[in-house]
Amino acid sequence: MDDSKPTDIVNMMIDAGVRKLELSPRDLLIRGAISGALLGAATSFAFVATLSTGQQLAGAMVFPVGFAMIMLLGLELVTGNFALLPLAALEGKAPWGAVVANWYWVFLGNMIGTMGFGALLAITLTNMGATAPTPLAARIIASAELKTLSNEALGNAGVIIVFVKGILCNWLVCLGVVMAMMASSTAGKIVAAWLPIATFVALGFEHSVVNMFVIPTGVLLGAKVTLAQWWLWNQIPVTLGNMVGGFIGLALYATYKPVKKPVPALPVTMRTLAE
Repeated sequence: MDDSKPTDIVNMMIDAGVRKLELSPRDLLIRGAISGALLGAATSFAFVATLSTGQQLAGAMVFPVGFAMIMLLGLELVTGNFALLPLAALEGKAPWGAVVANWYWVFLGNMIGTMGFGALLAITLTNMGATAPTPLAARIIASAELKTLSNEALGNAGVIIVFVKGILCNWLVCLGVVMAMMASSTAGKIVAAWLPIATFVALGFEHSVVNMFVIPTGVLLGAKVTLAQWWLWNQIPVTLGNMVGGFIGLALYATYKPVKKPVPALPVTMRTLAE
């Protein structure tokens, strides 16, 4: 059978968290940067699918290719680490300081990758600024402004909305990470991850790493968004929401963590012989 029991998956999650915490900052940056670039490519692919078909659902169905590649290559994505790493700390296998340090380096790596890919994409979409933006470029610009300026117009309500969208997004993303662990075959892992990832995109939830690509790339292409608007009205509240959503890992840990049964004491005669 190409699956595992929920009680087994908790141990897999703990082990995965421990392995990730053993990586050096160099490895976290490299693997995080590759992940960011792949999500930038997947987001662009989703925009193209939507533009080609006129259907948002088409974009949602193709977007998970980025997550599938990240998962199969064993790369680092900060949103998935929000769920896995706290389990290692709760089990006493790593200090909380190491958890926070991992999140920092992976977040930085993800940003380097998304913004690097976005800069290269902007060059191709405008022929080094010599031509007008393509339909894909126009879509990225519109999305960047929607993710920031529309929230600013709503004031505090806008911050709350994207924060909640961040929670709902990473709840589904982390379910994809966990469900993929339950499969042993490549095809099984891809299908298991595909379901919740496509769902969050179709529902319009907010992913912090995706936004690291969309908003800066939109600015490069001409979006009227400032650095402050990017961080205050999207990146910070979405990242915090993703962090809260990642605690679905703790819920699974709480309900499926194997209970260690106490070893029964030997009878007096048996204990005497053992001694």
